[in-house]
Amino acid sequence: MREETTQLKHSVKGTVIMPEDENYDEARAIYNAMIDKKPSIIVKCKDEEDVIDTVNFARKNNLEVSIRSGGHNGAGLALVEDGLVIDLSEMKNIDIDPQTNTAIIGPGNTLKEIDAATHEFGLALPSGIIGTTGIGGITLGGGLGYLSRKGGLTIDNLLECKVVLANGELVTANSETNSDLFWALRGGGGNFGVVVSFKFKLLEIKNVYAGPMFWPLEKATEAMEFYDQITKDASHDLYGFFAFLIVPPAEPFPKELWNKNVCGVLWNYTGPIEKAEEVFEPIRKFVPPILDFVSEIPMPALNTMFDTLMPPGMQWYWRAHYIKELTPESIKVNIKHGSKIPTMRSTTHLYPIDGAVNDVGNEETAWAHRDARWAQVIVGVDPEPEKADEITKWCKDYFDDLKPHAMGGAYVNFMMEEGQERIKSSYKGNYERLAKIKAKYDPENFFHLNQNIKPG
Repeated sequence: MREETTQLKHSVKGTVIMPEDENYDEARAIYNAMIDKKPSIIVKCKDEEDVIDTVNFARKNNLEVSIRSGGHNGAGLALVEDGLVIDLSEMKNIDIDPQTNTAIIGPGNTLKEIDAATHEFGLALPSGIIGTTGIGGITLGGGLGYLSRKGGLTIDNLLECKVVLANGELVTANSETNSDLFWALRGGGGNFGVVVSFKFKLLEIKNVYAGPMFWPLEKATEAMEFYDQITKDASHDLYGFFAFLIVPPAEPFPKELWNKNVCGVLWNYTGPIEKAEEVFEPIRKFVPPILDFVSEIPMPALNTMFDTLMPPGMQWYWRAHYIKELTPESIKVNIKHGSKIPTMRSTTHLYPIDGAVNDVGNEETAWAHRDARWAQVIVGVDPEPEKADEITKWCKDYFDDLKPHAMGGAYVNFMMEEGQERIKSSYKGNYERLAKIKAKYDPENFFHLNQNIKPG
């Protein structure tokens, strides 16, 4: 094996990292510090030829493979124990065409890097809420974020992919070429190959009227009911996700709110700025918020708002549900657990699945829960390993209590390793079609370190 690895080092332009190398621990570190896997080889690919060589090497040497873009996956599926990591983090090309409002983006880019590049042209890509997220994982899982009601999921703005298959072949997937693969890539995760290039359409958005608004816990029932109603009736320009949280003990938050358990909404309005105050007047009148940081800001400032609060290297535990309606009973469950948040960075978010997301049908892409109102995520987060059990228990208890009020399944980007039935319920009626496409493009399940769709 040593001889073969030496040959791989000579064949790729990127870096091959082994356990004995000084930068090994740095290279295997991912966003969730609760995950501690030790790969035998990490290949930091520079281009698609490197990816092809690495896939062929892994296949010939019977090595288990994982794919890493930004390393944000909660379950740690970007890493593999004793196998080979295909690390795409150095493939950072971004080519924007302002004439067609499109961009070709390499899989190593983070949302922060993409936002900075598109913002120069007054454009934006609908995607997530944390700037350090990698574009690869969030896209292939679906892509929820601040622009979902305005522009749909990230996959709804995906025009084309270049993909390295398990046999080492490089193919193009779009609506006309390998259209079955293109359908599967839009929500089916990393099951079908290594995407080495994404082509997206972009929205004309530069500045937005956005930011957090908090209410005290004693107003949580009214706040959730009001939020439910106002977002149901709102134009696609108004987005907001609901949260229970602990106010960070730091500027710019006022000291009297530091460490207080509150509820709130992180708003984003993409309509005409001159109409923003009018849009928010009924929101501010409902119950005067105890914090109101909603104002005009550049889109990249919104997309990186949580980056300092949620840096890489924390302990993370995730659980998630799809939610159809905020019933009185489910509101009580949310308040019960949302008022017992164990650590300052732990939280729950209700991300809207409506607006432009509903312009695409459940069977038009692999993403199968467009009939939900929300994707809810519950995350236990803390920098200290000794807090891991506490944050995990809070997440699991919250998840279990909410389960009777949920639809079944979850957004795959919010899942830990939860078993095959959970994966099937997340894809509903699309699972069988995905399994057939998996059998066509990856019959041996070479790419199985993901929320795995088994060849059918």
